Amino acid sequence: MFENYTLEILYKDEHLVAINKPSGLLVHKSMIDRHEIYYAMKMLRDQLGGAWVYPIHRLDKPTSGVLLFALDSHTAKLMSEQFREHSMQKSYIAVVRGYAPQSGVIEHALKEKLDKISDRDAKKDKEAQEAITEYRSIDRVEIDAPVGRYEKTRYSLVELFPKTGRKHQLRRHMKHINHHILGDTKYGRGEHNKFVRERYNMQRLLLHATSLEIEHPYTKERLFLKAPLDETFLALFKEFGWKYEI
Repeated sequence: MFENYTLEILYKDEHLVAINKPSGLLVHKSMIDRHEIYYAMKMLRDQLGGAWVYPIHRLDKPTSGVLLFALDSHTAKLMSEQFREHSMQKSYIAVVRGYAPQSGVIEHALKEKLDKISDRDAKKDKEAQEAITEYRSIDRVEIDAPVGRYEKTRYSLVELFPKTGRKHQLRRHMKHINHHILGDTKYGRGEHNKFVRERYNMQRLLLHATSLEIEHPYTKERLFLKAPLDETFLALFKEFGWKYEI
């Protein structure tokens, strides 16, 4: 899938580089996906002529969008502190099941999700951690086709603004309010995933990191990094009659 693939670079200077990570690509090599030979760190390093890159944050393998790297360890440290202090702003879009409310705040603590392999030595009885997500609805669609017990099917386009950074936070929070993200095979609804896969050929999680606003660690300039949508999102928006600009 990613053989001869060229990563889209959204921003680059002597300290930072941001890419538009495609859905299905790991950020870094993982014991959980030991069979995978393609991951963003290595691909970007090769693309930059062998320069080492340091991931500042993570995106789930099925999530696409803005992904930031540092080009040296000191910059990585400065940017990691900025992320820990939540002084940056992240935004996502997602297509979710049902008619989501116009806006809201999800404050639902999440227990850390541990992987059997990579987290086997981690503490198993940690308390749930504070997790906050703001959201707002952008558009809606009703489809004259039954899914489950409903005669017609409704979906919403929502913007999501995580205020904390817990593992799978957005996917788990949307499940919590019963507006599961389409294409989510872990936290979603199988009947809706099957419906959009068969009717619209949607083969991915419909969650995209649209933008990241950070302070440059040296110039102190505010950088607003934006990631265009892929063809899958654009095709679905055309089907639903949605218009959305990042």
